[in-house]
Amino acid sequence: MRRLLDAIYGSAAALAALCMVGLLVMVLLSIAGRQLHFNVPGTDAYAGYLMAGAGFLALAHTLKRGEHIRVTLILSRLPAGGRRWLERWATGAAMLLALLFAWFSVRLVFQSLEYHDISTGNDATPLWIPQLAMAVGTVVLAIATVDEFVLEWRGRAEARPSEAARHE
Repeated sequence: MRRLLDAIYGSAAALAALCMVGLLVMVLLSIAGRQLHFNVPGTDAYAGYLMAGAGFLALAHTLKRGEHIRVTLILSRLPAGGRRWLERWATGAAMLLALLFAWFSVRLVFQSLEYHDISTGNDATPLWIPQLAMAVGTVVLAIATVDEFVLEWRGRAEARPSEAARHE
């Protein structure tokens, strides 16, 4: 199961990296168009879609690597029991928020499909397409927070790389 979850997180991160490459291509195409006096419609919109996709798809991988912002100043001052309960509370709250975020993101994609929403730009992109990256990213984040919550309650929380490096 661990390998499958890590593969899901890694795949989402790889998709985020592809979005970043696509974003670079859109920006370079826009710059080249201005310099060489041609216009490619929709490059700004697609750059924005790709940027959002990269951010959302990278959330779970970032969480599992321990790179999300944490208030270690408070945690480091608590006794072991207090730290464990605060970690459990914070992980539970993050899990609930991630599940809600995933639910509403997926719902938004279905609503955009149902109502045939399109972008207001001249590219007229069906909005469910860029929203799909957000929905996938939030679903993978929800899976990762459930994973973290279960690990925390089992007492087997993985050492976060940033914390492990601090203790060496």
